[in-house]
Amino acid sequence: MRELPIAVNDLLNKYMKLYKEYMPNQLEGLYLHGSLALDAYIEGSSDIDFIAVTHRGLTQSELEKAEEIHKIIADNYQFPEMDGVYITQNDLGKLCESYFYNNGKMNYGHFLNPVTWWLLKKKGIAIYGALPVIEINDNDLVLYTYENMNTYWANRIRAIEKSIDELEQVAESEVDKEIEWTVLGLLRQFYTLREKDIISKQGAGEYSLNHLPEEWHPIIQDAINIRKGEEDRLYAGKLERIEESIKLSKYLINQSSANRNK
Repeated sequence: MRELPIAVNDLLNKYMKLYKEYMPNQLEGLYLHGSLALDAYIEGSSDIDFIAVTHRGLTQSELEKAEEIHKIIADNYQFPEMDGVYITQNDLGKLCESYFYNNGKMNYGHFLNPVTWWLLKKKGIAIYGALPVIEINDNDLVLYTYENMNTYWANRIRAIEKSIDELEQVAESEVDKEIEWTVLGLLRQFYTLREKDIISKQGAGEYSLNHLPEEWHPIIQDAINIRKGEEDRLYAGKLERIEESIKLSKYLINQSSANRNK
């Protein structure tokens, strides 16, 4: 098994111990994807993205036990946070509804997407049980990415543009978070559409410095610096940084449509 960061390994050992104590014989597999699978885990900010495969669907009693397990984990470990789903073998590779743990709460709904399954298939990490065979191809990944850019991201950029006056008033740290999330998030999608592959946020930024016009390099470099925890900024004011991130976002979304229509 791939060597994991000490904090991640300690947390997962605690999780597995609690799971076997609270719900013996229920767990069939525990797998990791996300930043850990991409070798892009950042101490103090990255999550543990997991897929827990259970022998059968969780009962109400077991759901409460799972919530208790996560509460104990959260009480003992400020970082990293766990972020993942509880499914059965029959759900593997499907875009079905599931119980999922996210932002400290257990929920039910659509949380799975082709990125999850592509990463699990190509780069997944098995903590417990053998990695499953997942049926997904590159075209599934590209189609999802294109649709995501032109729905979720397009709507998000329109909302940011409408609230630009309010954003200018928020703290610099909050603007940093928004720029990192938006710029590097869309650049990851840009990379996927070109390469039919998945890359980390920082990797997507560095890739784009070599594949996008120089006019976009300053805002990309700003986003990379934020991701790396560096203080250097290439713009004097918040408004200019916000406006440049909006312009780049629109450019990337338009490029995705242009490439799609070729």
